[in-house]
Amino acid sequence: MRLPLTSLFAAAMLLAPPAMAQLTQLLYLAEDVPLALDPDGPSSTVNTSQVGRINLMEPLVGYGIKGVNDDGIRIPDFTKIEGRLAESWEYDAASLTWTLHLRRGVKSCAGNEFTAEDVIYTLARAKSVSGTTTTAWFMGLVSGIKGFDTALKGGDKTLGDTVTAPDPYTVKIVQGAPNGFFLVGLTLHPIYIFDSKEMKAHATPEDPWSHNWGNTEGIAGYGPYCLERWVKGDEYVVRSNPDYYRGKAPIDRVVMKKVPQSSNRVVTLRSGQAHLIQGLTPREYSALRGAKNVTVGGVYGNETLFIAPLFTSPVWKDKRLRQALAYAIDYNQLLQTGYVGQARKWTKLVPTTFPGSTDTMAEYTYDPEKAKALLAEAGYPGGAGLEKFPEDMKLTYAAEREATLGPIATVLQSSLRSVGIPVVLDPIAQSQMASRRLVKRDLPLALSDIDKAVAIDTVYDINLFFATREKGGIVNTNYFSDPALDDLLEKSRPLGAVEDRIAAAKPMQDLMAANMPWVPIAETRTQWAYSSKLKGLTWYPDNSIRWFDLSLEK
Repeated sequence: MRLPLTSLFAAAMLLAPPAMAQLTQLLYLAEDVPLALDPDGPSSTVNTSQVGRINLMEPLVGYGIKGVNDDGIRIPDFTKIEGRLAESWEYDAASLTWTLHLRRGVKSCAGNEFTAEDVIYTLARAKSVSGTTTTAWFMGLVSGIKGFDTALKGGDKTLGDTVTAPDPYTVKIVQGAPNGFFLVGLTLHPIYIFDSKEMKAHATPEDPWSHNWGNTEGIAGYGPYCLERWVKGDEYVVRSNPDYYRGKAPIDRVVMKKVPQSSNRVVTLRSGQAHLIQGLTPREYSALRGAKNVTVGGVYGNETLFIAPLFTSPVWKDKRLRQALAYAIDYNQLLQTGYVGQARKWTKLVPTTFPGSTDTMAEYTYDPEKAKALLAEAGYPGGAGLEKFPEDMKLTYAAEREATLGPIATVLQSSLRSVGIPVVLDPIAQSQMASRRLVKRDLPLALSDIDKAVAIDTVYDINLFFATREKGGIVNTNYFSDPALDDLLEKSRPLGAVEDRIAAAKPMQDLMAANMPWVPIAETRTQWAYSSKLKGLTWYPDNSIRWFDLSLEK
């Protein structure tokens, strides 16, 4: 084992040109490297794919830093939006028009200058709904941009006069109705701005928006890093953009390397060869705390563990069966076995850190007798008859998360089988799971710990995961549908004040609790382990590290 682990750092150095070898390089080990870079691609919700894309691109606006938590992790100030590619802005309430004044002199990795045409291209691409998923379109929807509410219903898929450029450094965006989420929406990574000239250079008649290129070869933006090398399933290498408008990144080159076994990532970090690792098991993080020259930092942010039963399943469409799942789980055993004290029971359907989240699911505690009674009431006494639905009894999770989710899935299987629910474990490749959940949406029982809302807003979270597809629920992976909830979400969109959004979220959560779209299990810590020489680690709601924030002490 020692030889290939030692070779990781040597191989990373060999990839660097001779002059680059003298510059600062970060070796970052993860469970995988990006599967695709297109924000509307099939892997748009996979963390490693998000990390790869985010570090090449840039938003119109972003957040400053509020401070540092007890673990030394920097936390953004979500109450203060700052300019990025847009320097300033104003809003005209009478015409529902936002005017964005763009930063001048910004250069992409391809050498192209940032102009209003890039913003128009980005929003037009989003509204085209031409990718595998519609993540970018959803950003336009929740931000209230005029016309984005009709794109998926056969409406006009062109921008028209909704987004215009009076000059190369000014953009006007018209809303369909007052919407206080507008600026927050522009901070979110699916709508980071493209270098339109470079993107168009890779378009084809069959793929005018360059989705194939983005999923297989690269993506073009105005971020702090430029793509140098990308070998799927192996490595992802970037170099600092010397023309980045906020200044050249402190770390010149980042090598993101796939090391599937978390234990191997730990050994390489302990040896001092790697600088940053992620995706460890809770036990591994716990063991690393106090290790020489190693720091473990984390935050309770927005990561959760839940089961998503498929609402089109002949079994799981019955709420009594979904409730039986919740009552059958031995939560204490699961939290101890899977997380060794680094998680807490989730009693909501929205993360606890989100303003206005409520304990709507607190009643679901471990009660096997109640689970058995619900099974009998649904016509499956002792589970008899469920064996006729073998496909619906598959509990699916990402195989790459086996080290963490495997023990948890085993506890779940034991708990559920003890009341008569004959689940079988079904680990599959992360890329396959993402496709089946986001595109096919055909997994009967999905065990997930990667789904998260990237804006700290309860109404946004509910819209993202629980609105019907037709109403903008792009990550509604299990066909949950409640017309009353859709109606409440529609009425909430004009709300901007935090207190108004909190009030609107309460009846929504009550409706969801009554229909039980998910079986919430745990809220987990977002954590990383890294060299004590590495500084600047910052948590963002997408849980993707910005390499520009980092520096390495000598």
